[in-house]
Amino acid sequence: MSLSQRVEKARQGTDTPVAAVPAEPPAPAKTPASHGREALLADILARAQRQVIGSFASLLDAPDPAEVRETISGIIDRILVAHSFSVTRTERLGLIDEVVHEVTGLGPLEPLLRDDTITEVMVNGPNNVFIERGGKILRVPVTFLNDEHVQRIIDRIIAPLGRRIDESSPRVDARLPDGSRVNAIIAPLSLIGPVITIRKFAAKPFTVADLVGFGTASAEIFDFLRHCVWARLNIFVSGGTGSGKTTFLNVLSSFIPEDERIVTVEDAAELQLRQEHVVTLEARPANSEGTGEISIRDLLRNALHMRPDRIIVGECRSAEALDMIQAMMTGQDGSLSTGHANTTQDMLRRLETMILMSGYALPLRAIREQIASAVDVIVHTARLKDGTRKIVNITEVYGIEDDEILTQDIFAFDQTDYVDGKVIGELKATGVRPTFMGVFKTSGFELPKGEFGIPPADPKKPQRPGKARWSIGAPPEAAAAPHARVGEGRAVAAGGMIYVSAIGPINPATGQVTAGDIKDQARQCIKNLQAKLEGLGSSLEKVVWANWALRESSEFDAFNDEWVRWFPGDSPVGQGTVMSPAHRRAGFRVSIGVIAEA
Repeated sequence: MSLSQRVEKARQGTDTPVAAVPAEPPAPAKTPASHGREALLADILARAQRQVIGSFASLLDAPDPAEVRETISGIIDRILVAHSFSVTRTERLGLIDEVVHEVTGLGPLEPLLRDDTITEVMVNGPNNVFIERGGKILRVPVTFLNDEHVQRIIDRIIAPLGRRIDESSPRVDARLPDGSRVNAIIAPLSLIGPVITIRKFAAKPFTVADLVGFGTASAEIFDFLRHCVWARLNIFVSGGTGSGKTTFLNVLSSFIPEDERIVTVEDAAELQLRQEHVVTLEARPANSEGTGEISIRDLLRNALHMRPDRIIVGECRSAEALDMIQAMMTGQDGSLSTGHANTTQDMLRRLETMILMSGYALPLRAIREQIASAVDVIVHTARLKDGTRKIVNITEVYGIEDDEILTQDIFAFDQTDYVDGKVIGELKATGVRPTFMGVFKTSGFELPKGEFGIPPADPKKPQRPGKARWSIGAPPEAAAAPHARVGEGRAVAAGGMIYVSAIGPINPATGQVTAGDIKDQARQCIKNLQAKLEGLGSSLEKVVWANWALRESSEFDAFNDEWVRWFPGDSPVGQGTVMSPAHRRAGFRVSIGVIAEA
């Protein structure tokens, strides 16, 4: 039982009552030995507490912890002598330790913080303390003396960090020396007294083996994510509160090679990177005059001038999302961050909202295009109803269509049962092959046999071209994609005519969609059409009717400029139609079908 519990019981009479021992003590009451010892120690601690409070300021000013302990030892000894209390040596040392914790430590929180099985400590006012253990929230019999007692603990946490909390600034984020995250909020914002929430972090960072043992995901999944980090894919970790995002980000960041320069940006430093070349930046709140604030956005902008290979933002909560997306698009490939969201789709919507909070009047399409270009993978974590934390989705962000960001789940958690309060299930491959699989080869990484359960490329299915930045610096043969059958066009001869279905802008030499603008793609379509007709004994001059489908109707004028170059004068009769979803997904801006004389 802690000091505060014993003191509270001694003051309120909830324990076995003990009469104060005067100069001429009366005969002691007849009580069981265990209750008598407990009550005696509680009485001594209550007296010591009152004397310590009286000399609290002078104790805090003592430069040497040994001096503080000596002073407290003297207070305990004077109480024992003055009241003729009899305690053992072990009991005396225990009394001294508990009072020292009140002065130099975190008082009633000390035993909770030393318990490695506890992951979260929540103080809701002086008389309600809760913990999280094994994913479950439990109330514990720990109390503080009063609101002032809780306030003193908060001040002791934030003082070394140069932060403050008072009526003008009644909330604060901080950290403990071991990296545990602390949030405190007081009146007038809190109506139940000072509230402290401590998210504990292990003194030794968790490893892949630890998370595999916890059931977060299999070793094969972590091997896949390791290759994603090595290949410098930009990754967001999403999830709800307490789902293990920061712990997982720590493990994910451990895959970054030692020879890269990493800059981390956080509101309160929590990440525990073990690489040698790491620069840690921490935001700073405004001072008592309301000046001197350094936000995460400020630090992100500064980080871009520090020659980082990768940038890691502990959590995107607001307008800094715009700067993070910009960093991912301007050379800091392989950057990592986290965000609060219930699903991967919610994470994308939150990114849009956070970017809009930057104050720039950006069109929604422009925002979504930047997100689709910058973010490659979203790993979604969740705390399931049995308290376990697992990866439940690994999703690729592969493009944009009709102003909507395109995503596809690569792995998804399949829950098969719920037995004895335990969720049974596994994170499995969905059967979708991500467009970035070629990046592993162009980066020089050999994938294990079976490629993590991801199916091989199917030559019968259209293969969407990967993001442009992935092919930079890659050898041509490595950058080649499987031949895309969509857009090849089907030709049928009937009644002296040749009917050719939609021809797409596919380079026949590589099987890839032609890069460039609408004119470049239109030119490739017509070349493909010309080759198809000539192979059947016809030609472009014999085309009598044409049908074209444009991705964007606004690009018709540019398309027509290229069209009239090939069909000057009396061009064939034609009409425009809506482009099919398959052609949109393949990355076409235009496709053309014709009827020609045989």
